[in-house]
Amino acid sequence: MLTKFAVKNFRGFAERIEWDLSHPSNYEFNKYAIKDGIVKNGIIYGPNGSGKSNFGLAIFDIENHLSAKWKKNDYYKDYVYTGYLNSPVEFEYVFRFDNDIIEYSYSKNSVGLLVEESLIVNHKQVFRRDASAFEIDDKQFKIDATVKENFKQNVNGVSVISFLSASFPFSQDHYLVKLLVFVNSMLWFKNLDSREFIGLETTSFSLEEFIIQNHYTEDFSEFLYNVSEQRFKFVMPKEGDKVLYCEIENNKVQFLSIASTGTKALELLYVWIKRMTSASFVFIDEFDAFYHFKLSYQVCKQLFNLDCQVFTTSHNTYLMTNELLRPDCNFIIANNKIKALVDCTEKELRWGHNIEKLFRGGAFEV
Repeated sequence: MLTKFAVKNFRGFAERIEWDLSHPSNYEFNKYAIKDGIVKNGIIYGPNGSGKSNFGLAIFDIENHLSAKWKKNDYYKDYVYTGYLNSPVEFEYVFRFDNDIIEYSYSKNSVGLLVEESLIVNHKQVFRRDASAFEIDDKQFKIDATVKENFKQNVNGVSVISFLSASFPFSQDHYLVKLLVFVNSMLWFKNLDSREFIGLETTSFSLEEFIIQNHYTEDFSEFLYNVSEQRFKFVMPKEGDKVLYCEIENNKVQFLSIASTGTKALELLYVWIKRMTSASFVFIDEFDAFYHFKLSYQVCKQLFNLDCQVFTTSHNTYLMTNELLRPDCNFIIANNKIKALVDCTEKELRWGHNIEKLFRGGAFEV
């Protein structure tokens, strides 16, 4: 699981911003939001322009050089903070897999080329490389002197982790295998002005073809009713069908022609939930932009019931309730900081507190 992340000089983040998920509070309610002592679920709030979207994109930078899964085409546009265009973007990740603590940090230039890179496992350095030096634990990895020199020069920006994983046979429980499996299973997506995603899949795909080919038509109908109380009677697809149709008063009509914007967003969410069974870490940007506030609550219930880490961004403070999460799982991002509500006040927050009311009253300060 991801336990800590930090980034500096990325887009709007001129200074270092750190997100620590490794120290949840000792609340006795909504324990599903915590797994193995790590925050598993959360919602990130913040005013417009505070960096919610960019923070999610920063977390998924690791996909761009360690994974072959789907990437955002314009990811490196406006990549570096405008005030420091000649300085690298710095990333820090801490993962915990069983008893292994993996600290992976690196920096990239404005076009995404790796500049520096280091890996520490269980507090011991495995490798470190920068413009002038390359060091690696020779007891674990015997590497030719020529290869070491090439890593110093770093002409093509290949990650040391990618090189090691392609050059050495590892067992399934090796820390590098665990790291790469996690990264390859990460998923970021949004459904705002356009539908975009990063990770998990290797190609884009049709939502309706996915539903039809996997025989999910009836299940999708039940999902729509359970979360939004909308009833759609779908025509059972035939072999080769690629479009969903509904039956209304004995007439056949294409689903997308009658579905609202919010319902179309639910279709996207439904498909991703089906795929999230193999996900490790999910970040959904403005997941409820087209949802009624009560629908957002039901969707969160579905999302947070999944086994993987799931985080969303939102402006909907109706979700800021102890009935859904906890004060250590609701986060505020502002002024180049991100903090849990419990860390934004000296007041002891308990189950009975109306944290939405406290938030609207200005009780929390980042």
